[in-house]
Amino acid sequence: MHNTTVMLIELGAIILGLGLLGRLAGRVGFSPIPLYLLAGLAFGHGGVLPLTASEEFTATGAEIGVILLLLLLGLEYSASELVANLKTQYPSGAVDFVLNAAPGAAAALLLGWGPVAAVALAGVTWISSSGVIAKVLGDFGRLGNRETPVVLGVLVIEDLAMALYLPILTALLAGVSLAGGALTLLISLATVGAVLYLALRHGRVISRAVSSDNAEMLLLVVLGLTLLVAGIAQELQVSAAVGAFLVGIALSGEVAEGASTLLTPLRDLFAAVFFVFFGLSTDPADIPPVLVPALILAVVTALTKIATGWYAARRAGIKTAGRWRAGGTLVARGEFSIVIAGLAVGVEPRIGPLATAYVLILVILGPLAARWTEPLARRLTRHRPTPLAQVSMPAAERIDPARTGS
Repeated sequence: MHNTTVMLIELGAIILGLGLLGRLAGRVGFSPIPLYLLAGLAFGHGGVLPLTASEEFTATGAEIGVILLLLLLGLEYSASELVANLKTQYPSGAVDFVLNAAPGAAAALLLGWGPVAAVALAGVTWISSSGVIAKVLGDFGRLGNRETPVVLGVLVIEDLAMALYLPILTALLAGVSLAGGALTLLISLATVGAVLYLALRHGRVISRAVSSDNAEMLLLVVLGLTLLVAGIAQELQVSAAVGAFLVGIALSGEVAEGASTLLTPLRDLFAAVFFVFFGLSTDPADIPPVLVPALILAVVTALTKIATGWYAARRAGIKTAGRWRAGGTLVARGEFSIVIAGLAVGVEPRIGPLATAYVLILVILGPLAARWTEPLARRLTRHRPTPLAQVSMPAAERIDPARTGS
């Protein structure tokens, strides 16, 4: 009973603190994500006042937070829009891989960690944080921007690539046979393909089955279906985030609109818990020894992500201001990077603290880059009249909300 009481007190303090930090961030017109992370560091292992009783609940809440973030993103777009976007964005996905995986692999080899660690660190630096970026897009009111489908296209390609990458990495780390690794990879591909097929071919049937005039029933069915699919996807070595995203795109019309309205408050709560948990699970004492290499790697890969977003938006015909916004939005790394580092710690223990410091830097820098990359680029190019004219008309960079389902 005592532990339950302590847990309730800690959870109450965490949620109240999140609310106060969110209000503070709102007053200064900034995303609350960095404040959530710093709060987690302060009250995590090795922090000022460690919280232990509510750790398991917070970990579960954090997983739900990522799932809800991706579900709400999926509800913004239809399955046909997703497939069309992937068809046009796959060259950008290839550029994304080359520019952002290479620095991680090179850093591991220069540090003498070996080829398997190089594959792991390449994944850490390659994959942007869908959770952080989803929150940033919402906080900054950019879901209707023309560059947002481009950003989502890159993120979805990365998330789907995890269905290939994670089984390969797991096989390399475990030293399993080629046949064993190939079987795991085939299961992952089959799972993603099956869910995507259902979303494309039978999305309307699924929406009708889920639809309800009762808000309570709609909430329970959509939330239950999402958690079920996410759990099955994760069990089959596919990202739970990918499963949640595909559930979102499978729902359309009034069902998608109603579910989005009902789930938005839950998403905001559990997303905040996710960012706090990320800080809670990090010991501040592990960061200083690896801070310099992590900082160098963060700066290099922030620039390569900006270049990726700029290139992807340029291919899609987005004007200059939108290109810079797309690049800045993609900077943050997060949940996948930590998962990858956690898998690789057994092969190279030093990869854990380095990845943690790296992600902390970029998860704080990410909202800053999303906010300031475009204004900074505008100042640097203000002597060029054409880009300045494009930047000064942000309304032209937006699309009809009806086209995005928002």
